[in-house]
Amino acid sequence: MTEFNCDLHFHGPYSTGVSKNMLIPIIAEQSKLKGLHVCGMADMLQGTWLKHLKENIVEKENGIFADKKEQINFIPQVEVQCNKRIHHLIFLPDFASAENLKESFKGKAIFDSWGCGRPVIRLSPEEIAEKVFDAGGIIGPAHAFTPYFSIYAFFDSVKKAYGSMGKKISFLELGLSADTNYADMIPENRQYQFLSNSDSHSPWPYRIGREFSRIEMKEPSFKELKKALEEKEEKKIKLNIGLDPREGKYHLTACNACYAKFSLEEATKLNMRCLKCRGSIKRGVRDRIEMLSDGKEEHPDFRPKYIHSVPLAEIIQLALDVKGINTKAVQKMWHDFVDKFDTEINVLIDAPEEELNKIDSKTGTKIIAFRKGWIHYIPGGGGEYGKPVICDSQEEFEKKGKKLEEQMKKESFERQKTLGEF
Repeated sequence: MTEFNCDLHFHGPYSTGVSKNMLIPIIAEQSKLKGLHVCGMADMLQGTWLKHLKENIVEKENGIFADKKEQINFIPQVEVQCNKRIHHLIFLPDFASAENLKESFKGKAIFDSWGCGRPVIRLSPEEIAEKVFDAGGIIGPAHAFTPYFSIYAFFDSVKKAYGSMGKKISFLELGLSADTNYADMIPENRQYQFLSNSDSHSPWPYRIGREFSRIEMKEPSFKELKKALEEKEEKKIKLNIGLDPREGKYHLTACNACYAKFSLEEATKLNMRCLKCRGSIKRGVRDRIEMLSDGKEEHPDFRPKYIHSVPLAEIIQLALDVKGINTKAVQKMWHDFVDKFDTEINVLIDAPEEELNKIDSKTGTKIIAFRKGWIHYIPGGGGEYGKPVICDSQEEFEKKGKKLEEQMKKESFERQKTLGEF
């Protein structure tokens, strides 16, 4: 058995808002630098992308796929949207099963135009799931908690969403605004395996692999992934790694125009209209999960540890105190570290502390601080990502924590005052 770092949800360049560089040779090269071993194939039902996949991915053995240079492995994968505007993550055994599934959806969606990488299927979650299982695949909720296009945006239960197929659902994808601790606050979710994936629209390592799962498999195949997801007691998912939920774009209830934050109670009193700009307030993931929680901090025995991560380029940007993550200084420093330690994951988790400081003391100090948990977050919401504040010492961590707490109390007081509470 081998443990593989897996990021199993991407999009190809024929989906809207996706980089033109999202091509298999580039994805494979950058994923290897990140430290990933297995990736999803992305958007397999889109005709032009499927042709690209067939030209750039080879089947090494029965059910095991890799790029032509054999840098990393791939598992057939696609995301679709149902008639309830919910996104679903689908895994399939091979190209033939993807083509069979596409044929079963004939007349219910447009597949081969530009922008149809994530096709809208005019069927219910139950009907889509039935066709996926008939094709030999597996299906679960994509980014299950975001306020747009997720299971919990429209349903209170995964099983209810999938109807008669609900009993066959084995996993859900956490998404950037939730982690294991949040997801397990909902009692029903304690029966599912959790996957952490980047849902990346860009191949560069500060996006790709920003969330991933470490999974034990005999080989990197659909068959072994299915077994890992369905045979929970075997504990084949060894680790979930991803952003702290506070970095997610929809963590807190917030205005989707000016990003002003509100408690759910405040937003309800305002009829979900922003005090500052009159924009629409969107309920955050934290508040939605708390609505469905049983109040218990409880994990099933098979649940692995969740490690909060920050992309290396983001840490370097903070250390160098520059604005852009794509600046020459940040990218040069990123390559200095990765050239020394082979992958970004090694730099963030495994490299010896004293070796980090030899490359750059400021960045080394920030990486060590990240490992020790000396991080505060200015939470995201309303579509704006949260921002990490990495402190260089325990003393600075405590000092900034008090300052941020005071700032939040002040902002809450001002809102309450405006609402007429004082």
